[in-house]
Amino acid sequence: MKPTPVLVMQDICKSFPGVKALTDARLRLFPGEVHALMGQNGAGKSTLIKVLTGVESPDSGQILLTGQPIRPESVDDAQKLGISTVFQEVNLCPNLSVAENIFIGRFPMRGLAIDWKAIERDARKALLALNIDIDVTRTLSEFPVAIQQMVAIARALSTEAQVLILDEPTSSLDEDEVERLFDALRELKRKGIAILFVTHFLDQTYAISDRITVLRNGEFIGEYPAAELGRLELINTMVGRDIDEAGQAAKSAASADRPADRPFISVQGLGAAGRMHPIDLDIYQGQVLGLGGLLGSGRTETARMLFGIDRAESGTIAIDGAPVRLNSPRKAVQQGIAFCPEDRKTEGIVADLSIRENIILALQARRGIFRYLPKRVQTAMADEYIKQLGIRTPDAEKPIGQLSGGNQQKALLARWLATEPKMLILDEPTRGIDIAAKLEIMDLVKTQCRKGLAILFISSEMSEVLRVSDRIAVLRDRQKVGEIDGKAADEQSVFRMIAGAEA
Repeated sequence: MKPTPVLVMQDICKSFPGVKALTDARLRLFPGEVHALMGQNGAGKSTLIKVLTGVESPDSGQILLTGQPIRPESVDDAQKLGISTVFQEVNLCPNLSVAENIFIGRFPMRGLAIDWKAIERDARKALLALNIDIDVTRTLSEFPVAIQQMVAIARALSTEAQVLILDEPTSSLDEDEVERLFDALRELKRKGIAILFVTHFLDQTYAISDRITVLRNGEFIGEYPAAELGRLELINTMVGRDIDEAGQAAKSAASADRPADRPFISVQGLGAAGRMHPIDLDIYQGQVLGLGGLLGSGRTETARMLFGIDRAESGTIAIDGAPVRLNSPRKAVQQGIAFCPEDRKTEGIVADLSIRENIILALQARRGIFRYLPKRVQTAMADEYIKQLGIRTPDAEKPIGQLSGGNQQKALLARWLATEPKMLILDEPTRGIDIAAKLEIMDLVKTQCRKGLAILFISSEMSEVLRVSDRIAVLRDRQKVGEIDGKAADEQSVFRMIAGAEA
């Protein structure tokens, strides 16, 4: 007998100003199954979950729970209907006890008083159902992130949920903690709960999932039994083309052969528990090293450790053959390293300041407050980079927040080029800008490389990584799985390595 889905989302459409986030999206969840929701960044996964949990209202479409139409108007409303969510960041109160966190907002009462014995008893029972035996009277902050994640799941299930949504639950867990979580999910499957599992990790998808739904550009692409969808097929479905056919199309000539001398920076075993497995990298001046991998593979984590934003817990770094400690961005800048972050809106530009002020920001910070750059020097420098990089603006005094995304990105490049760096880390430098601006940015990258700059290049668009890279370090699930020469690389070889089809 064919099983009946516990939840069905049909023809869900959702638009925001200037953006069509979902177009006729679909999802089915069956009792006693783990269902993975997969797609690249911007595929619509988060919006679909927000619609399901009442955070956003759909423009059209229908949601059925056990065959009955529902329309959640808030997260609390969805929870009362039997749909509970555990988010990527543990959304609990670390200063309260484990038991209080599980029942906060709905404490059982004995007359006019809270029944603390019942709370502690029921909290222990909820955690034992997940094979977790801890002192529930202890403060939540005393426990590691993995246990806190289990407490969040226990809270979600204590509402008698029929559907459990896990949004990137393993992002802060190590391998042993992930396996502990998966053991709990297998127990929940046996109890008939439908689990929606959102992740970017391929290995975890296939380790726990029974069924996979793929979204692309806000549209439903397909629903597949996990056992019948190979890793390479999954990647093809997510990116929207057959990499066997498209592999060589985006490839252009790399810039230079690897220099014979030592690398500018050499990284050995650099890693941090729960964030990045130990990684080895060599980056040469006059070359682009691309990081190839899907979202969640560890590309940004690697960049942030190299720039000292996040501290590494293991490994060594040598610059020009001499060991260094890059435990802060200040030290990285002192060593000649520059970093254009992924989110230029919140981590890059200062929107209310002028283009001139944004360009000289890093240089002035390095010089210190007692070596102030005169305004005429600032203006001359800003005008030079505006001309050199083709930043479209009437003058350097225009607020940078009024520029297009592509011109903002060029101004960020100018900021770091003004410091005369030896190495430039570019994390998603073309995200959110138009095609013409992308090509200009890519040309700028290659031009700076020919001038002798060492570049670490990150992009979720594999064609861009292939176009500019001399070598490509391939990452999967926060670890390096191989390296490919840029001249020989194509999408097929990179995606095969990501999928684990070759070593």
